[in-house]
Amino acid sequence: MTPARIGIVFNPSKIEREQLEKSLAAVGVTDASWFETTPDDPGQGPARAALADGCTLVIAAGGDGTVRAVAEVLAGTDTELAIVPQGTGNLLARNLGVPLGSVKAALTRAVEASARQIDLGWVDIDRDGAIETHGFVVMVGFGLDAHMLAETSDDLKKRAGWLAYVEAMGRAISATELVGVTAVVDGGEAVEASAHTVLIGNCGTIQGGITLLPDAAPDDGTLDLLAVSATGMLEWAANLKAVVWDNGLRRVFGGADDAVSTETMRHVQATRIEITLAEPRAFEIDGEEIGEVTRFTARIDPGVLRVR
Repeated sequence: MTPARIGIVFNPSKIEREQLEKSLAAVGVTDASWFETTPDDPGQGPARAALADGCTLVIAAGGDGTVRAVAEVLAGTDTELAIVPQGTGNLLARNLGVPLGSVKAALTRAVEASARQIDLGWVDIDRDGAIETHGFVVMVGFGLDAHMLAETSDDLKKRAGWLAYVEAMGRAISATELVGVTAVVDGGEAVEASAHTVLIGNCGTIQGGITLLPDAAPDDGTLDLLAVSATGMLEWAANLKAVVWDNGLRRVFGGADDAVSTETMRHVQATRIEITLAEPRAFEIDGEEIGEVTRFTARIDPGVLRVR
């Protein structure tokens, strides 16, 4: 059932309002309130304006940055979120099964689907003693991330299948340097290790159908951590097998129930994870690089976001 009031938060650099209006009319919606993002405000301000306007459903039309910004504001309210994915990654949409590549199909889902409650992650970043807090719906961290894996040639994937990801891995290996990491999980003892990649996620699937965090679910009340320290080709090959086969295809066909780790790739589940780095590393939130950090804390806020 169409809600009493719909708000559209859209990124004009990703999709034009006219296109959205035509697709809305095609699915039977002729009345909506419009809120445009800007380079200085990726969505928090427009989402607050939609709430103040009494919207009961806010449709975020844009990329992962727009979705994340709107989700930060809607968390803890009764207003529901829907997505018209128009970015490069569209990571939350992928993990929730929102239609990709068709504005009309996504809007049909937005109007007709029932909402489910999912978790929202929060990350506190220490920048020289000043703490910044950001929400995230998919994953945060540093190192070999979703974008590196997704750079695999589409043509090569068609011809070589999962082996094509070796090519993407090969490009990333040369750019990885180990850094000292101190981790505190759920308030336990500090654990010291070395890694070039630490990802903490609420969802586990990225572009190309690859699942980096196979135990992650957007509504399970936990965060999933992946730490990778592979340096040589043999270690990378073992990790690639674990990602694509042990934690991918094998699970699809009824294999292992829990995520398979290797000597250089570890999986952990927790509700709060504190990470301190020996050296600064470029940090990403839902695929967006926000600068270098040396300390961050990720935590989960269970069931606070209502998403169609």
